[in-house]
Amino acid sequence: MIRGILVLGAGTVLAGCAAPQSRYEWGSYEEVVYASYLARDDVPAEKQVELLEKDYQVARSENKRMPPGWHAHLGYLYYQVGRSDQARQELMTEKAEFPESAVFVDRLLANVKNP
Repeated sequence: MIRGILVLGAGTVLAGCAAPQSRYEWGSYEEVVYASYLARDDVPAEKQVELLEKDYQVARSENKRMPPGWHAHLGYLYYQVGRSDQARQELMTEKAEFPESAVFVDRLLANVKNP
């Protein structure tokens, strides 16, 4: 009886140690944001866009969403490389997927000029 309780308790403890599954596909997002602030010359905007676009393809293949801020950051990068239409689209996607970001995203959209 005591042995059964110990086994059950150990199983419960080990199950609690399992890493939770993220509902988002983070990919290289955190590293890209870090690089955009600290190593801007080492990882130019074009390279960051390339990395994030690859991450998006992985997320789609795994049926996962991108994390909060991801679309806004990609939109910012698109704006930096002169792709205003895509920048607006990414910002609108951010706003649609995360409505709590609407005020911030609306301010960004006001600064993105239409071609």
